[in-house]
Amino acid sequence: TIAMEDEELVKKAVDTYGEKIAVGIDCKDGKVYGRGWLAGSDLDYIDFAKKMEGVGVKNIIVTDISKDGTLEGPNVEMLKKLKETVNIDITASGGIRDIENIKDLMEIEVYGAITGKAIYAKTLSLEEAIEISKQ
Repeated sequence: TIAMEDEELVKKAVDTYGEKIAVGIDCKDGKVYGRGWLAGSDLDYIDFAKKMEGVGVKNIIVTDISKDGTLEGPNVEMLKKLKETVNIDITASGGIRDIENIKDLMEIEVYGAITGKAIYAKTLSLEEAIEISKQ
């Protein structure tokens, strides 16, 4: 939310902390949401990612909020389109269910993945995910 509302603060944080700054982009239907997913916007997720790249952000955490917690698989097409557009690390979040989803994300070469519910629901083995990520 703060990155949507105060670009100057993001610039200052990047100037001070460099690559340690990651910005979350929560989106649904291609639009960025803030305030804990309660505040929609007209801001396109790709445009916002480009803006964050322009201020020096090196990692974005992208959550398709329509997928989060569903175990229905990540929005690979959305992530792929973003990956083809920006040149920063993308951490995928939302919907990851199993090792096949991890393989799908590896195929489009995202930086990382947040698995959340899949670990607790035991549909994904953390050990297997770590092992496959080394390949």
